[in-house]
Amino acid sequence: MDIDAFVAVHRPAWDRLEQLVKRRSSLTGAEVDELVDLYQRVSTHLSIVRSASTDLLLVGRLSALVARARSAVTGAHAPAWREFVRFFTVSFPVVAYRARWWWLGATLACLAVAWVIGAWVAGNPDVQAAIASQEDITQLVDHDFADYYSENPAASFASRVWINNAWVSAQVIIYAIFLGIPIPWVLFQNAANVGVSGGLMASRGKLDIFFGLITPHGLLELTAVFLAAAVGMRLGWTVIDPGPRRRLDALAEQGRAVISVALGLVVVLFVSGLIEALVTPSGLPTWARVGIGFVAWAAFLTYVIYFGRRAEQQQETGDLERAPDLAPTV
Repeated sequence: MDIDAFVAVHRPAWDRLEQLVKRRSSLTGAEVDELVDLYQRVSTHLSIVRSASTDLLLVGRLSALVARARSAVTGAHAPAWREFVRFFTVSFPVVAYRARWWWLGATLACLAVAWVIGAWVAGNPDVQAAIASQEDITQLVDHDFADYYSENPAASFASRVWINNAWVSAQVIIYAIFLGIPIPWVLFQNAANVGVSGGLMASRGKLDIFFGLITPHGLLELTAVFLAAAVGMRLGWTVIDPGPRRRLDALAEQGRAVISVALGLVVVLFVSGLIEALVTPSGLPTWARVGIGFVAWAAFLTYVIYFGRRAEQQQETGDLERAPDLAPTV
């Protein structure tokens, strides 16, 4: 084979392919088709050159061109920073935002349960006696409740709180595989514990101390737990009512989206743990500690509403950017 003649004939195709590869992000539909066609043709040229020529420079040039064209045709993984940004600006907030009514329902239900149980415990000495002896209640109210937040080094306490809260949130999401049925029970237990503690503190006139200690971290922490419960129950409901999609397709899509919340809450609960370890037991006045907790809570809700609403308007679901194709259904 006359390699010089071969190069002279096919060089325009190689140059055109190189131009298309350089403009890969702004090609028209016709140019994309041309890119695919040229990639296939130049791949054949490379095979011919390798078998009929010893020109290493030519082989190297065509090999590099084919490799770049393959990347343009088949696509490449997005850089890590882009995936990171997409997660925190799209995937996590849009799943939380789309579950907002489940989230609000879980929040109101738990607050109602905690309030009713707290009032019941605070106003009934017989109930208090059934919970613990008078000495134990006094110990709890005067010492144990406040000492809980300061008896361990801050770093150790923060990590323990973070792990515990992350596990509670993961639990309620995992329970979605049981159609979310156990989740209300988990929420009830947590609400009942808060209600009992608040009721006992209120019975001894220490309700201000109770709210002063639990509010700084509790606003963000409980909001995160309620969000985990909301997406878990919503995932369970998807099994019952998948809408116009096949049940398995709807469950797979929602399941992949819920993973975003599980990962995002790791960060949220980390912040909550830091507040509980560093702010709650600090010597700051109560208004300052509660203010810090309120600012963190309000910032989180603002973040979810802003980015979640924007992503939903762009028809994002929180699913994978390259989710598996689904067959159309009626």
